[in-house]
Amino acid sequence: MDPFLVVLAGGMSSRMRQGRPGIDDQLLREVQRKPKSMLSVGTGGRPLMDYLLYNARAAGYKEIVIVVGEQDDVIRQYYGEPRVAEKSWGFRISYAVQQIPQGRTKPLGTADALLQALIVSRGWKGKKFTVCNSDNLYSETAFRLLLESTYRCAMIDYDRDALQFEGSRFEQFAVIQKNAEGFLTDIVEKPSKEQLKAATGTDGRVGISMNIFRFSYDLMVPLLRNAPMHLVRREKELPLVVKSMVERDPRLIKTIPLAEVVPDLTSPGDIAKVHEYLRLHYPDFSPGRP
Repeated sequence: MDPFLVVLAGGMSSRMRQGRPGIDDQLLREVQRKPKSMLSVGTGGRPLMDYLLYNARAAGYKEIVIVVGEQDDVIRQYYGEPRVAEKSWGFRISYAVQQIPQGRTKPLGTADALLQALIVSRGWKGKKFTVCNSDNLYSETAFRLLLESTYRCAMIDYDRDALQFEGSRFEQFAVIQKNAEGFLTDIVEKPSKEQLKAATGTDGRVGISMNIFRFSYDLMVPLLRNAPMHLVRREKELPLVVKSMVERDPRLIKTIPLAEVVPDLTSPGDIAKVHEYLRLHYPDFSPGRP
């Protein structure tokens, strides 16, 4: 097993800053200056990222690269330099900085963010790694399933009903289409009725992508360097790269079914829900570093 993980935390968190419902003054200030994965939503003010790393460590990951924005020093200051982080957490944490290109106001997107992580992780050549968002709390189970996967590439296929999101919330996520052997054939954002029907299994199950994948380093680097730009959002997005991968090889990415809740910290309305989830499910995860 290759115990390598990339956490994408370089986004601008624009949706989190668009509303204010249920936010106290302290969190209001944090929303304006911190990445959403570093908001004080846990016990004793712990950030969501702590819980994410806790689960990754429990699953067996040993080396983490966190992609941060060029103007973000919150994450690096909190976790410290690699030797400091390794002493505190028991695994190596390093950073890749995603720059904002000249003439743009935002980074180039998740495909570019992953590329920056792989550029600083050349020691992973010939290996496999997992990549995930920083604002979703993936479970130890999800991390371990990917770490132990023997397929060339894999992804978690979440049961839509088990996620327990409100109906309209699913419009923010992509549905998974797969063949009879469980290999990914397409990821569809904002699916039409026909596309949703095609993604529905004979048992009525609908698979959802929450952007957690297992990839080959050697395969991904050239694909990310040549990633297409989304025609509308003008960003290089990882799902578009994944779509191109399965178009070329329909037996490349194995989907791994999983039915569980995945706390999601996207907008201000999520803060109270995530805080309550952490309080109930991590009662012994006390304040301070592990």
